Amino acid sequence: MQELRIQGDRLWASLMSMAAIGATAKGGCNRQALTDDDRLGRDRFSAWAREAGCTVTVDEIGNLFAARAGTDRHADPVLIGSHLDTQPTGGRFDGVYGVMAGLEVFRTLNDRRVATRRPIELVSWTNEEGCRFTPAMLGSGVVAGAYDLEYAYARQDRDGVRLDAELARIGYRGRSAARPRQFHAAFEAHIEQGPILEAESTTIGAVTGIQGAYWLDVILEGTAAHAGPTPMEMRRDPWRAATPIIEAAFALATRQAPWGRATVGDLRVSPGARNTVPERLVVSVDLRHPSAEALEAMVAAFKAQVSEIAARTGIAGRVQNVWHMPPTQFDPRLVDVVAECAAALGYSWRRMVSGAGHDSLHVARFAPTAMIFVPCKEGLSHNETESATPEDLAAGANVLLQAVLATAD
Repeated sequence: MQELRIQGDRLWASLMSMAAIGATAKGGCNRQALTDDDRLGRDRFSAWAREAGCTVTVDEIGNLFAARAGTDRHADPVLIGSHLDTQPTGGRFDGVYGVMAGLEVFRTLNDRRVATRRPIELVSWTNEEGCRFTPAMLGSGVVAGAYDLEYAYARQDRDGVRLDAELARIGYRGRSAARPRQFHAAFEAHIEQGPILEAESTTIGAVTGIQGAYWLDVILEGTAAHAGPTPMEMRRDPWRAATPIIEAAFALATRQAPWGRATVGDLRVSPGARNTVPERLVVSVDLRHPSAEALEAMVAAFKAQVSEIAARTGIAGRVQNVWHMPPTQFDPRLVDVVAECAAALGYSWRRMVSGAGHDSLHVARFAPTAMIFVPCKEGLSHNETESATPEDLAAGANVLLQAVLATAD
């Protein structure tokens, strides 16, 4: 049914309506998980889904499902969706685009009175961002079995407020079980959150998988000393080791081009005084690669370099594993469906790997999964200035519509 197209202006209006909830002065959104604004966003989405004729349910971790019936109620459904929560200084499209694109698919099918054989379910996952309650992708992770429910309920924000208490407070601690179900296929539409599509003037990314990541803390310990009287050659300054270790991380990523990644995103200095040689540094290092073999090799090489550099500089050094996200490969059949739909609609497209984590990482553990990327301006995301064009957003939603039709029938 290639003649079917979504209404781009209606999709844009939905996105802007949702963006008004938690709007920030710089044009972004602050709609963190399980806040009052998150409740308002959930309420608005639920109302729209019911207006579209959907049955809305909430599971025990707060994941929100809107179901459109199929002609065969025994058939495994097709799942679409993303998330509504944002970063504190988030944008208007990260996550919410995938949910609103799914809603627009429902509205378009209703407009044309199209019945699908399989049911279609649209989900908004709880706490994808992980900025208020860690870890990220918590709602989909509970369903996938990556985290148990009690662990999720016990997560606390910086004020010590538990996740289960906030779910109850905003009225979204549901009763249905948060566990895997049978789905025929799953799709998530999302802005790329990177610069590749825009740089190549390409409209659609057919996402083949999500690269893996290791979060590591490099802990370096020396001896605190006065900055004035202590000669340079007599210091045990952990910075002597930190500087070459950071360079080593960057060099590892360069050797694994084009997909190797190394990021030093945080640094803790103790005691943290201007005129004192520090006694302790904790350097956060994020290493990423889409190949599990290459990623493990990067981590092993990095740990060996930390040991060598620490010994050479007379500093006590160790690497602590903080978190690991294994690489995820999406279903090749569904990736082909995305690519074929994009080509049939006349959009430029390419296969690509996602550099960021998404709920689809967990969904792929219990359902055949693929993602659809569209460009965002200058690759910016997790940023109030995050931007995407109405035309690109409509194109991604059209590919989603056709992919859903191809699998739901």
